[in-house]
Amino acid sequence: QVQLVESGGGLVQPGGSLRLSCAASRSIRSFNAMGWYRQAPGKERELVAVLDSGGSTNYADSVKGRFTISRDSAKNTVYLQMNNLKSEDTAVYYCLASVVLPVRANYWGQGTQVTVSS
Repeated sequence: QVQLVESGGGLVQPGGSLRLSCAASRSIRSFNAMGWYRQAPGKERELVAVLDSGGSTNYADSVKGRFTISRDSAKNTVYLQMNNLKSEDTAVYYCLASVVLPVRANYWGQGTQVTVSS
């Protein structure tokens, strides 16, 4: 019913930048919140950044000051700008869309690989 498609991942050197995109199949204003998670091999999936319908943002401590989540409602797209990338940022990044009405539900994209290596 809801499709999310991530793009923009790739290989980047430490200190470099990438911008991830998450394109939704319907208006992102219909979601309670959208965000980005990441998962590295052998580790739990962790929250990276979240943007709620009112425009408020929250970030994991590990990325605060380096990553920025934003949206373009006209394009039904949420972005994650990643600056000063570190090797520890290497992971598959997943887009999340959350709804609370009529019932609470989460929708996930397929993921995009980010590799930070020299």
